[in-house]
Amino acid sequence: MVGLSHNTPEFAVATIARWWQEDGRVTHAGAKGLLVFADGGGGNGSRTRAWKVNLQEKPCDVYDLTVTVCHYPPGCSKWNPIEYRLFSEISKNWAGKPLRTLSIMLGYIRGTTTTTGLTVKAYLDEGTYRKGQMVTREESDRLNLEPHNILPEWNYTLRPRK
Repeated sequence: MVGLSHNTPEFAVATIARWWQEDGRVTHAGAKGLLVFADGGGGNGSRTRAWKVNLQEKPCDVYDLTVTVCHYPPGCSKWNPIEYRLFSEISKNWAGKPLRTLSIMLGYIRGTTTTTGLTVKAYLDEGTYRKGQMVTREESDRLNLEPHNILPEWNYTLRPRK
């Protein structure tokens, strides 16, 4: 997803929800849950209450999905397979080419393939995502969140609220 706004928890979750709506629920028909590996900081950080609230409200409650999140420790996102399996291929595809427009950028992203069968879908998200989304203690308390026994700040499961 390429956005025009800010990289916020709301934007990060919108990308997951859109993927589920347009691809995931078809390619993984019958799936009741998602496993999300997330960086330790930024819009999808382990301490970001807005990230958890948006996950609860969008994919969990809307699509009746259980979402398990495992965060990489801070500074370890380089071990995320997306970083080297996807982004590195996109970077090679557009290397040395000026990205003057969003349609050119999206074209290079969509045109990324590998001999092992990687193909990439990309969408433009024209939504506006506000920075500094405030989440109250009451909103946090309403989460259907189950911390895991091992590193509960980094590993947890959100279940749909009935």
